[in-house]
Amino acid sequence: MTEKKDIRIRSNIYQGMVKSPNRAMLRATGMTDENFEKPIVGVISTWAENTPCNIHLHDFGKLAKKGVQSQGAWPVQFGTITVADGIAMGTPGMRFSLPSRDIIADSIEAAISGHNCDALVAIGGCDKNMPGSMIAIANTDIPAIFVYGGTIAPGNLDGQDIDLVSVFESVGKWNHGDMTEEEVYARECNACPGPGGCGGMYTANTMASAIEAMGMSLPGSSSHPAESPEKARDVEEAGRAVVKLLEKGIYPKDIMTRKAFENAITVVMALGGSTNAILHLLAIAHAANVELTLDDFNDFQEKVPHLADLKPSGKYVFQDLYNVGGVQAVMKYLYERGFLHGDCLTCTGKTLAENLADAPDLTPGQKVIMPLEHPKRADGPLIVLHGNLAPDGAVAKVSGVNVRRHEGPAKVFNTEEDAVNAVLRDEVVDGDVVVVRYVGPKGGPGMPEMLSLSSILVGKGQGESVALLTDGRFSGGTYGLVVGHIAPEAQDGGPIAYLRDGDIVVVDQDTKELTMRVSEEELEKRKAETVLPPLYSRGVLGKYAHIVSSSSKGAVTDFWKPEETGKR
Repeated sequence: MTEKKDIRIRSNIYQGMVKSPNRAMLRATGMTDENFEKPIVGVISTWAENTPCNIHLHDFGKLAKKGVQSQGAWPVQFGTITVADGIAMGTPGMRFSLPSRDIIADSIEAAISGHNCDALVAIGGCDKNMPGSMIAIANTDIPAIFVYGGTIAPGNLDGQDIDLVSVFESVGKWNHGDMTEEEVYARECNACPGPGGCGGMYTANTMASAIEAMGMSLPGSSSHPAESPEKARDVEEAGRAVVKLLEKGIYPKDIMTRKAFENAITVVMALGGSTNAILHLLAIAHAANVELTLDDFNDFQEKVPHLADLKPSGKYVFQDLYNVGGVQAVMKYLYERGFLHGDCLTCTGKTLAENLADAPDLTPGQKVIMPLEHPKRADGPLIVLHGNLAPDGAVAKVSGVNVRRHEGPAKVFNTEEDAVNAVLRDEVVDGDVVVVRYVGPKGGPGMPEMLSLSSILVGKGQGESVALLTDGRFSGGTYGLVVGHIAPEAQDGGPIAYLRDGDIVVVDQDTKELTMRVSEEELEKRKAETVLPPLYSRGVLGKYAHIVSSSSKGAVTDFWKPEETGKR
């Protein structure tokens, strides 16, 4: 695609404002008469000092600006907030994690649109600032590229690779008597050796892979480690490439098509990605006006095998994948075998097939990616379940889980803290179904993750003997017999609100079933007896609780019914 088309230079407004206050203020930022003739490119960095995922992104913004300037455009750098799941996990701060995705999206859209930018480079490093950037890119609909800050290197202890999830699991091992306090401390001190997103196939690396598969980041860039020379080149090249997109008139809507989302889902399934990918891809599709539903994921789950032996359920970390060819090599492998749409346009201005023609093959003899003939699992590891406990759906990640069906009595908790304490007191036994409710998008509010709880169960050896259900979320680092995103959530009066201790619950990955053995008559009786708690009503979380949609819709904050608002 080389011809120019429909090129909208929004910053042209400043060219005609001779002697205007607007230009006077812009001159104070360094712009001259010559610069007013150039398109303005916004560079958004989610730099923050509170987490290794984002601490290195400050200088990346400067590299992106350098790339923009080399192509004759005028770069303007902005910042936005970020909330790191690994820091907030297991604390009240975790309620702010998912809402931060939409705050990030809104802040980027406001900054970029409010300053009439013509194009956008967004740089993100962890779970929520990545989909937040993509939602903003879809909503602004100006030429844009996303750059991932890169994966962290694995930690090492006694010759073994460890990571953040190793530390969470240590708590369960310590509680079970299998690890000393000193050994837990040693893991804590060695798990995170430097900057970068969490190192397994957790949410950050999952979303980076999905965004590259979608065509919205440069080929190969999702795999490059945070501290590699390749990563620095990614960022600068993104600055150059986004100006070329502007010159060619290529917009996100040209790239983020239904086929592009199908490519993203396929890669996520093959790599064994995070359950959060379902939530975020639904939200990004909503922003891009692409029809995508929760049940669409089951279509791909049934036909895309799980190939990657990556943590949390596998052996290797994301940097190991980089060492054997990276996500691009996996995509080439999948494309050559008919799993990907090669005709999708990408941010290079070329199709996916054209990009993959120059991509590396997987290293011969590598062990990270299994062959299609001998996959880790014959179908995908992310399953959407339905039943009278989840009429609108729920999400399970079953990679590495040998249990096909679990039927047992419920032990119901209204907070994660109560559930954690019960597990630590050995009140949860094999065969139980632990249920944590009122922690959905509205009920949390903020749909907190349950990595602390799930990791303790794994550490105690109960990862498959105890099922864990919630209307909240799970970290990409979670594995075991877990089901999240139960919808409708308890706060919305979903059936999970009426579940009681001792009720028999069935989780079946073959029939995709999530049911409770409670009659409709009994449920109606319990519904009449139950008083739902009031919605949270203060500050950011109060606003979020009142406007957020169901997890089955991506937990978006702008899901309006056309008959109520009209279509834009």
